[in-house]
This record gives sequence, structure tokens and C-alpha cells, in this order.
Amino acid sequence: MKVLEIKNINKSFNERKILSNFSLNMEEGEIVSIIGPSGVGKSTLLRCINGLEKIDSGEILINNKSLKRKKDKISKEANLEVGLVFQDYNLFPQYSVIKNITLPLTTVLKIEKEEATKQAEELLKKMNLLEKRYSYPYELSGGERQRVAIARAIATNPKIICFDEPTSALDPKLVMQVSKTIKDLANIGKAIIIVTHDISFAEQISDRIIDVKLEFVKWMWKVWCGKWDL
Repeated sequence: MKVLEIKNINKSFNERKILSNFSLNMEEGEIVSIIGPSGVGKSTLLRCINGLEKIDSGEILINNKSLKRKKDKISKEANLEVGLVFQDYNLFPQYSVIKNITLPLTTVLKIEKEEATKQAEELLKKMNLLEKRYSYPYELSGGERQRVAIARAIATNPKIICFDEPTSALDPKLVMQVSKTIKDLANIGKAIIIVTHDISFAEQISDRIIDVKLEFVKWMWKVWCGKWDL
């Protein structure tokens, strides 16, 4: 089943084109890695899919719900279908591990605190972090913080989970753990998008690999040949 449709999206910052007519379709359980050098729009693409950045043109559909109009009710519903694991994890330093996970459940989904805590503890148990539920982010290792970030991203049960450089600064053992976690998520039907510089990791885990820079070059060539209109 198709869960994501990206149709010819464009995004610029200060007149600098970052994404040019980028398109992508994804099915449930599919793992797609986005590669390319720094500055070609990989992380920007994730932020557009997550609704953190507004696209200039084109359309993003999640389960046939549009993200195009950010203030639209349907867009908010679609936005709940996407989880994002940031490269630097973006955990709230002033909150415990358990509160970092329950916060989106109680504030966004309006789940009662007791039920939210129960769900968060189940997620932490799966991540082998239940004993760390009352710890704070500064008390955790990098691998532990990443697993908390993953638990928070999947707490709202999104259809799509985006990972921004998930293996950055991790040792080989932790890379294997992250790989297993991602595959487990795909096996239960989550569509996974990974932005990475680690080509060997992308080759090992992905169903498809997309080079953003190459896609831009292809687009420019078609424009130059007169096959597409600007």
C-alpha cells in the first residue's frame, strides 16, 4: 500500500534552490535511503515531509492527505503520520526520558497521563531502556539517547519514520543495533526514509537508494534539453 507520494516539490532558501522537482513514492514496509553531499537538500527533504519546512511548490501526500497547506486540518492529521529522529536527537534536556516520550502523547494526541506512561514504558522496554526511564538525557550515552529519540518518534504510531544520519558517530556495535531497529520497524509496515552519508550502511539496509545530487543533475539535463518546462 502506498503511504507517501512526493510530487515535483521545490524548496529554496534566500533564492538558493535546494530541492528541484523532487518526486518519490513509497510503500508500507519499504526502506529508502537518501544520499548525496552536504548542502544538496537531504535533511531539508525530511523536514518538508515532516511539515517542519513549507515547500514552495509541488505536493506531499501521506495516506492521500496533503501536507501542502500547513494550517489545514487535513495537513495536521497527515503530519501525525510522520515521525522524525533528528541527527542530534533533539531530546528535551529538562525532562526525564519518560516525559520526553509521553509529551507528544499527552499534548498532541491528548492521551491521559497514566495511559501515556504505560505506552512509553512499553516502548522503552522494547528499546532495552526501561531502567533509564527516570534518567535525564545528559545521563545517557549517545546510543541510549538515540534509542529514546526513536521511541519518541514512534510513540504516536506514525506510518512513516524519517532518520537523519542515524549512524553518525556510532560505533559498529551500535550501528548493528540501529540497523536491527530500523528493519524491525519496516517489518511491521513502517515506511522508513534514511538520510545518510554512510553508503555502506545504505547499501546494507535499503530497498532503494536515491542520490539527491544525481536527481538534481537529471532535472537540469531535462530542462536543458527542453523536455521539461520551468
